[in-house]
This record gives sequence, structure tokens and C-alpha cells, in this order.
Amino acid sequence: MLFKTKNICSICAILVMGEIIAPRGAYALGTRAGDFDFKLTGYGMAGILEPNFEKPDFLGDFLVRGQVSYNGLGDHSFGLVYAMNEAALDEDEWYEDLFGYWQWRGVGRIEIGLTDSVAHKLGLGLPDVGGMRINSDSLIYRKMGTGGGPVIANPTISVGDSALRANIVSASHSTVQYGFSVAGFGDSYDYDIGAGIKFKFSDAKTKYALSIAAAFIDSPSDYRTDTFTPTISADYRAQAAIGMNIQYNSFVFGIDTRIIYDENPIDDVTDGILAGAGISYDLLNYTMSISYIMSDTGIWHSDAVNYIDHTAIASFRYKYSQLVDGWTSVGISRGEFFLGAGLRLNF
Repeated sequence: MLFKTKNICSICAILVMGEIIAPRGAYALGTRAGDFDFKLTGYGMAGILEPNFEKPDFLGDFLVRGQVSYNGLGDHSFGLVYAMNEAALDEDEWYEDLFGYWQWRGVGRIEIGLTDSVAHKLGLGLPDVGGMRINSDSLIYRKMGTGGGPVIANPTISVGDSALRANIVSASHSTVQYGFSVAGFGDSYDYDIGAGIKFKFSDAKTKYALSIAAAFIDSPSDYRTDTFTPTISADYRAQAAIGMNIQYNSFVFGIDTRIIYDENPIDDVTDGILAGAGISYDLLNYTMSISYIMSDTGIWHSDAVNYIDHTAIASFRYKYSQLVDGWTSVGISRGEFFLGAGLRLNF
């Protein structure tokens, strides 16, 4: 019954989006009332997935993000953000983001609430034009199962968003952006801290971006940092990640490395190394991408099972308009081949 309910929620979200965005062309949903701005953005996706090219399975995804801000104080603005998506629904949560913020134009921003760490937000993902979400809470691992062993799915750092967190991040300047996070008052760990920095450079034809981030969770207990992975219990979890993107004309190259270490883990051992690489090419309304992720868990502990997983995916997307695009993907993960396709509505 829960599985059917989730599918119905995804379909309803897609239908509602279709009704809302149809008359508005390429414009985002938003309005202004005096010094207040209201914005609504998101997408809905419906498709199919065929593990081992056999019986097709429904594939749904959605994101709805609402933001209200007050901009009547010159360079200072205050706002509230609420977001809900398929990944949160899978975890039986009622939010993906829920936080307030104060933004000082040209200086930076402070966020307080339930949201991801700066270490995640300043990360760089791999090129991906499919609808399987390979960079965050990937749909691949949910649909392909968890048999064989734990998998580090996300190329960027994840510490969860279930505790009250404060993010302090600088404004995005021409070459660098940096930030710091701290969270506590949660039931599943004592506290977590994180930091990240992103560098950007460009010349006539080429753009470069480099991200470096780290995070620390003290005394996690039966806590899940990545969706679709086992919970962890340990003295602490330490993470570091490096990502790089290079854009040359219509080509985008990306590489990612994520390292996770758990001190004295109990039960499932889910730490290890992730390494990934990818490339995409854009031509008019067509975009293609190929990405690969290798996950190696259990390498830091002599008494744990060492498990390696390889995920490779090739995707093709056609953009019908600003609002509608379609995609198809083929790949391998968890030792099985898969074929997926879907239609996505954006607003």
C-alpha cells in the first residue's frame, strides 16, 4: 500500500504541475506584493525502468520548492524556504528543506533550519542528463535493490538534514565561494560540522570549477546520511570530497572523489571511497552524457567485508521546450543492466 501511495503522490504532483504551467509559457511561477516576493519552482517526472530489460517498473520523481522573501531593506533580505521531493517521501519525511535565511547582498547568507550542509551545497556533481538523479539520492539504487552490500551513492558529501542547522556562506564572487555549517539538537548524533569552498576560473573558451569540502559527525547512532543506504552507528564519521568540472564549448567534463571514514562502526560497515567521472555534450535541443561511479566500502576495517560496486549510465535528453523534455538512459548497476525512459515537466 505504501508503494502505491508513493506512486499516486508522484503522479498527482506531475498532473498538478501540468495544469499550473501550461498557460504560463516559459515563465516561472512567481508574484510580488509590495516588498514581498513569492516564487514556486520544481519539476515532475514520470517514466519506466526495466532492470535486466525485463518487466517494466514505474519510475516517478518530483520536486516542489516554495520561497517567500522580504526585500524592503536595501541590501538586506529575509526569507523562508520550503521544499518537498520524492527522496523525502521515500524516507517518510514531510520536507526536503525547511529553513529561514538572512541575505546581505554582496557579502553572504545565513540559513537556519532543516537543510543540507554547506559541504553538500558547494559540491560539484557529475554530468548527467537522464532522470535517474545520479548526483543526489539516486533512483538507481532504490530500483536496482540493495543486495550484495552497501553502496556510497552520492558523489557529494551528505550529513542528512534532520537536525537544526546553521549555514553561513559567502556571496558567490567571480572566483571563490566558501561556507561553514554546524548542527546539533538531534536525536541521532551529538553534533556535526562541515565546511566547503568552491573556486571558479574561465578564459575565452573554457570554464573551470573546483570544489573541496569536509564534514564531521560526532557519535552517530542508527543514523542515515544517504538515502537508500543502511544506517550507521560509530564513534564518529568523517568525510572529505573533491569535485572538478571543466566546460569547453559544448563539452562538460567532471570528476568526483568522496572519502568516508567511520571510527569503530557497529553492525553494517558503510564507509569507504567513491570515485566518479563523466562527460556531456550539448547540441541545440539535444544533450548526451556518460557517467561512471565506483563505490568501494569496508576498506578501512580488517574485519569488514570489502564490497565494490560499479555504476555506469549513458543518457540522452531532448528538450521540446522550456517546460517539457524527454530522456532515455541505459546502464549497469548492482551487477544488472537497466533501461529507463521518462518525460519531465519543469516550472
